[in-house]
Amino acid sequence: MIVLVINTGSSSIKYEVFDMVADCRIGGGAIEGIGQGKIADHRAGLRRLIDDLLNAENGMVADPAQISAVGHRVVHGGESLADPVVVDDAVEQKIEENVPLAPLHNPANLLGIRTAREMFPAVPQVAVFDTAFHRTMPPRAYLYALPYHLYEDLRLRRYGFHGTSHAYVTEQAARLMECPVSAVNLITLHLGNGASAAAVRAGQCIDTSMGMTPLEGLVMGTRCGDLDPSVPFFLGEQTGMTPADINALLNKESGLKGLCGEADMREVIARRDGGDARATAALEVYVYRLQKYIGAYTAALGGVDGLVFTGGVGERSALIRQEILTGLEHIGLRLDTDRNAVASEQARFIHHDDGAVKIMVIPTDEERHIARQVMNVLSSR
Repeated sequence: MIVLVINTGSSSIKYEVFDMVADCRIGGGAIEGIGQGKIADHRAGLRRLIDDLLNAENGMVADPAQISAVGHRVVHGGESLADPVVVDDAVEQKIEENVPLAPLHNPANLLGIRTAREMFPAVPQVAVFDTAFHRTMPPRAYLYALPYHLYEDLRLRRYGFHGTSHAYVTEQAARLMECPVSAVNLITLHLGNGASAAAVRAGQCIDTSMGMTPLEGLVMGTRCGDLDPSVPFFLGEQTGMTPADINALLNKESGLKGLCGEADMREVIARRDGGDARATAALEVYVYRLQKYIGAYTAALGGVDGLVFTGGVGERSALIRQEILTGLEHIGLRLDTDRNAVASEQARFIHHDDGAVKIMVIPTDEERHIARQVMNVLSSR
């Protein structure tokens, strides 16, 4: 049973191939520069992808007919699409209806689905939604304090993102803790260029930091995170910036990049260690925002069994993990600095033996989670 997982962007197609009988990754790659130069469109990109799969050097598959299903990452399922689903024309239409909620992502995801359906007409296509894990949030967590008709008419609410990552590490944390998923209360931190936190009670998300879009919440590489809603109006009045200008500023020129001119956490740390005052301030803001969310989610959960770090920064930066946890010993988060300093690609504990809350580093694998969701959908048909 071979599953191809596709993540289609506006100018790229990232893919992974899994043998689901052995539950192992066969290979993967990316097709870049679609619409630029040699790769004219996504159809040509998928043809290149098939060529890569058949390439004698990588030996991923001997024949495209070996592919049993294609899983697609779709950023936004809105309220109409929560669970992974086999794609048909009606599902395509619902994904298209959610384009206003994710105008930068859903059109590309949809284009990948349509192209794959044309090129693999006999193969089931399954859409897995980045918002799905957060659909268990109660109204008190997802409603904005705006006129209610805006929720009813426009579905304006908090949705959350990075759902496949939070779902995957939740399952892995329960396995590491040797208990059922339904028995654990977790705070999961996906820290990369984009960053989000989730509060997970009994295996289900009850709150998350991102909102209607991925802009809300934590300080990120280029996104500002939580912001006074009046700031965009102030910018428009004082500078003449258009809504499009402000949107680009908040999403692409803010966060760490806005504070110190550098979005890459490794560079920010190097500059801070070299005495750069702006990099120092940027890291303090970044860490403080995370600490506030950890405190808030500890209160919301009413007790935490484990805290999980994942994502590029969360998995690889022992220094950032240490700075985030410094001063949180009073809520049971006590780091073992020796364990934390060990570089490893394996899921592992890094808390001190005397700590009340288990602290874990768990490498995420969103593509594997999507492949498993594909199998669940197909087995239930």
